[in-house]
Amino acid sequence: MKHIAILGSTGSIGRSALAVVDAHADRLRVVSLAAGENADLLASQIAQYRPQTVSMASGAALDRLRRTAPSRDVQLAETGRDGLVAVATHPDADIVLCASSGTEGLEAVLAAIEHGKTIALANKEVLVVAGGIVTEAARVRQVAILPVDSEHNAIHQCVHGRGHGEIRRLVLTASGGPFRGRSASELTMVTA
Repeated sequence: MKHIAILGSTGSIGRSALAVVDAHADRLRVVSLAAGENADLLASQIAQYRPQTVSMASGAALDRLRRTAPSRDVQLAETGRDGLVAVATHPDADIVLCASSGTEGLEAVLAAIEHGKTIALANKEVLVVAGGIVTEAARVRQVAILPVDSEHNAIHQCVHGRGHGEIRRLVLTASGGPFRGRSASELTMVTA
């Protein structure tokens, strides 16, 4: 049985992850959840999954949750980044899914790595902002970082198990983001 902490449980990726938990209830159990502002949805997730710890982005959202939460058996952690860290470092969690938006999950991911948790990363910004720090911390602690984002996961599947010498070149195409709709000549001016 793997125990999971989900950062961003009320978002699209978080809800999809909970559907995976439903499909594999014999192998997966939710131990902690963090959500943004949707107290009603988190309250229903608490009723269904019975996590031990939950957190919300703001004090106002946490107050709404206190009024609607179906169980007093759940620990309401801090709010904001402190809450994300509390959820991510839950002592029973084996895997931490970071599906929070932006860089909000960075501190929680680093804390989870320090606690030896496997990281399932759906958030690109964490690596964009602090990729060197995150990957070095994971290397030192021998923690796996598993890509959940579709593009990152596709690359991971292609290169997993191959030595660095086996891969000569990796070509990534841009299908969206700031380069969408740019001409080939405009793209030649793009730098890192």
